[in-house]
Amino acid sequence: MSTLLFSAPIFGPVKSRRLGLSLGINLLPADGKLCNFDCLYCECGLNGEKRPKSKMPTRKEVAVELEATLKRMHEEDEHPDTLTFAGNGEPTLHPDFAGIIEDTVALRDRYAPKASISVLTNATRLLKPDVFDALMKVDNPLLKLDTIDADYIRLLDHPTDRYDLPALIDKMKAMGSHAVIQTMFLKGEVNGINVDNTGERFVTPWLEVVKAIGPKLVTIYTIDRETPEKGLKKADKAELDRIAERLREAGLETTVSY
Repeated sequence: MSTLLFSAPIFGPVKSRRLGLSLGINLLPADGKLCNFDCLYCECGLNGEKRPKSKMPTRKEVAVELEATLKRMHEEDEHPDTLTFAGNGEPTLHPDFAGIIEDTVALRDRYAPKASISVLTNATRLLKPDVFDALMKVDNPLLKLDTIDADYIRLLDHPTDRYDLPALIDKMKAMGSHAVIQTMFLKGEVNGINVDNTGERFVTPWLEVVKAIGPKLVTIYTIDRETPEKGLKKADKAELDRIAERLREAGLETTVSY
């Protein structure tokens, strides 16, 4: 399959389905994927398909490139809606993640004060105090919670480290109304196993946990690009709308990307 990788710490801006005009920040190596999940739907491909040989960009390199880009955009009267940490894997794996967030907040305030700062994360590093504190400083910490079924997560998301789902949910509850929950809904089969998470078996217990977290926003979405696992399929618009309506009935602000 084709893989979507980013060859520089700063990329875009690109038009995001969920985040508007998004200036991307990639804290991972430029020549491969580095993640402690190995999701079968990841647009970057599977971890083993393109292992990086280069190093992560340094905190200074990220700051220098981000400042140059934001300064140029400001001079050209181009204004990003969000500065988005995404890229070639899990951004919170960077050892200087907390410091980079501090730098980004300062640069945003100087050059693009109306832009939000978003981090797309699988949430596994919430158990690290410095990562948790850093995510509390950004506008939109988008925390992955595809289901609350640990077996399903092991099948579809493939955590490569120890994955303590109850402990992570507790940290999401601690983040509370600062959190954004992001959930991928899809259909299809993996090794003959049905992975449709749009039905009652998955939605109802997930919804109860999301309500207990009390996030400021829930963003649900489905497959948009080619996936490593060929048996995966998009969730139907009607199914996503049904789930979104249940969230809204529970008083939770919700966005849907089809």
